[in-house]
Amino acid sequence: MTYGFLDIAVTPSVRAAQAENNAAQLWENFGGDRAFDRFGPNETAFIQQRDSFYMASVSETGWPYVQHRGGPTGFLKVLDDRRLGFADYRGNRQYISLGNIAADDRVALILVDYGMRARMKIFARAQALLLDDDPDFTAQVVDPDYKGRPERLFKLTLEAFDWNCPQHIAPRLTAEEFTAAATQLRERIAELEAENAALRAELAGRR
Repeated sequence: MTYGFLDIAVTPSVRAAQAENNAAQLWENFGGDRAFDRFGPNETAFIQQRDSFYMASVSETGWPYVQHRGGPTGFLKVLDDRRLGFADYRGNRQYISLGNIAADDRVALILVDYGMRARMKIFARAQALLLDDDPDFTAQVVDPDYKGRPERLFKLTLEAFDWNCPQHIAPRLTAEEFTAAATQLRERIAELEAENAALRAELAGRR
């Protein structure tokens, strides 16, 4: 059977490292089917809920580079079951990822939901587009209400994805998630206080 992500990631040196650490049998005897070359409903929902991700590219000299990408929740758009798109907002203007992708279009993404301790990793091919290259695509991925200034767009074509285990992911909440959780807690406390007040009044009336 196939394991799409590892079919790409596992090289001879990786196999050697697995063997040295007594892990080779875990993957050599893998009998499942994890092609994971199409986004399903779970992956789509997970991606749409993210407000940031990390993207790795490789330079012409072989050095890897990892960049944090952020925006409004859902700024990484699921275009279909194999394609993603996002607007590239102006940052420090080093353009390292842009230059790397011009030479080698292979990228790796990591998306993390810290609150739920879930992590998704993606291998993809990246293409940079100007804002006026494809007006329909631009309309799909640019959020007109976001304060950031988009300089260009990126279109990503999926090669394979995989889910990581939740080990060592410290639970964290965004400000919005914390506010929502605190609001629910306050509402529940108010309900319990009202219930207690009603019970005290009822007991007082029986005396």
